[in-house]
Amino acid sequence: MDREKFKAVCADCGKECEVPFKPTEGRPVKCNDCFRKGRPQRSFNKRRDVDVVCAECGKATTVPFKPVSGRPVLCRDCFRKSKN
Repeated sequence: MDREKFKAVCADCGKECEVPFKPTEGRPVKCNDCFRKGRPQRSFNKRRDVDVVCAECGKATTVPFKPVSGRPVLCRDCFRKSKN
């Protein structure tokens, strides 16, 4: 089901655009391009690896999460071995 589109003028660039909601007087409307420019980057794109030492073999490695105190962290090889 297609939503009704309404004509509007972008508050940032002045370009005429269509939006899927009825614009309210006094509230700025942005075109798709300007709306995307103003959105912050999603945090999952910025994965940060943490340096750790494997609790099983003692090898230095990295993991894509913050380790919890008191819980052992395994390197990739030891983790795979523990799964078998």
